[in-house]
Amino acid sequence: MSDTDSFIDEVNEEVRRDRFYFMLKRYGWIAVLAVILLVGGAAWNEYQKAQARAEAETLGDAMFAALSAEDTAARAAAFEEIEATNPRAGAMLGLLTAAEQAEAGENDAAVATLNGIGLDADVPAIYREIAQFKAITLQGSDMPANERRLALENLAQPGSSLRLLAQEQLAMIDIEEDAPEAAIERYQGILNDADVTSDLQQRALQVIVALGGIRKWVPQPPRRKRTPCRRWMQTITNPA
Repeated sequence: MSDTDSFIDEVNEEVRRDRFYFMLKRYGWIAVLAVILLVGGAAWNEYQKAQARAEAETLGDAMFAALSAEDTAARAAAFEEIEATNPRAGAMLGLLTAAEQAEAGENDAAVATLNGIGLDADVPAIYREIAQFKAITLQGSDMPANERRLALENLAQPGSSLRLLAQEQLAMIDIEEDAPEAAIERYQGILNDADVTSDLQQRALQVIVALGGIRKWVPQPPRRKRTPCRRWMQTITNPA
């Protein structure tokens, strides 16, 4: 390699080095900022997890302390004093408070607590449905039948987690209004639902039998679909 080539290579190396430092000075802050954001985001995420864990532990301790009270009135008062940190926790506290209020004989207060949960749009749907259902069943016959029916029909819509329990309550209203045929039809619909539980199935069967709908219910196995080959074989064996 000649001295001229060596000199040119050195010049090119210096040019590349100068260009590298120029780009580093001009855009290096972006890389530094990206690293800071990445590290800061991870730290903030861990901080939020720790905060949520601490809040859950504090809420759990307060709930256990409330449950350890001697009588229902004291437990209900203790639950009311607990401050909820989010709508889900507030719904859980409300359901526990309503349960203690009902056990203490304060049905009006329990219904008011449950209705508050059921009307809160920030509460998850499952908690609202549970609160509405419990408020209806807690009032019982004190609530007019037409109002109960209307409220239960809303809970019996497809997609509702409590639709089968709502259908059961609607059937009981049918019985209350001396409409046993309508009640039997509702109970049979419950039995035919794929999501029916064994306990609800047993209750439905008992009421249907009590109403004279059936004497004995035996589940029928699904019929097998007849294939063309099976139909052809039956034609051969049974030409008539």
